[in-house]
Amino acid sequence: MFVLWENKIVTTKRGTFEIFIKGEGPPLCVTHIYSEFNVTGDMFANTFTQTNQVFLVNLREAGNSAKAEKAYQLSMIESVLDLEAIREALGFSSWHFAGHSTGGIIGLVYGFWTSASLNSLIVVGSAAREYSNYSSESIYHREHPQFTRMQELIELLKRDDLTEEERKAVTRERNKLSLFNPENYDYYFPSSIHKKMAASRMEFFNRELVIYDITRKLHMITVRTLILCGKYDVQCPLSFSEEIHSLIPDSVLKVFEQSNHYPFLEESTAFLGEIKRFMAVQ
Repeated sequence: MFVLWENKIVTTKRGTFEIFIKGEGPPLCVTHIYSEFNVTGDMFANTFTQTNQVFLVNLREAGNSAKAEKAYQLSMIESVLDLEAIREALGFSSWHFAGHSTGGIIGLVYGFWTSASLNSLIVVGSAAREYSNYSSESIYHREHPQFTRMQELIELLKRDDLTEEERKAVTRERNKLSLFNPENYDYYFPSSIHKKMAASRMEFFNRELVIYDITRKLHMITVRTLILCGKYDVQCPLSFSEEIHSLIPDSVLKVFEQSNHYPFLEESTAFLGEIKRFMAVQ
């Protein structure tokens, strides 16, 4: 039976934020730079509900969370400060953090800014530097054969006038570009779970990404870190995860041999096994 996530508005010293809660165990935060979540949850976050009580966070300007009064409030570091305010408001002295793709970017910034607030850090299919110009293997690089189509799909998802069916079709095509076996899309992405893109956050991220490079700060991450990546990741190619691993002292890298950008779906059993082993060590 499909179980919806508990919806809650948290009042913090930095404003009110919408979160979704599911699972039992040590608290773990999941978010993404420009995703807008709802009570149907998220496929990545769902993985951790088997080991943790998961707090899925809509960042500022996403869903029913606070609006940005100034543009800088949509930045990566401001997002981390908002997460810290949420953690404090929930009464946790520390929590785990897991992020996929740009959620992993938030995790890396979180890690070097204040590792003391984290019990562990899990980064999946992400990068510590601007990835679209550093590797032609990335679908966001202009020389990649699918670059133009990916950009067209992203622009479509920013629109507010799409019908629900149109949005599903665009999302389907976009996600299939990042799967090792795209023919398995319907199995990986059940129709019961859906989310949107927070356009204002996406626009700000695209500007911030131009100067994004925190590689020289990764040595400041002192919390135990697990780095996971699909061997054929077309969004944030494997080389970026290898770089992160080489620069974070207490880190482990696991590569999934038959995955693209979604190893938690494409090799779900093996992925969950890695999470359980990692979480078992406290």
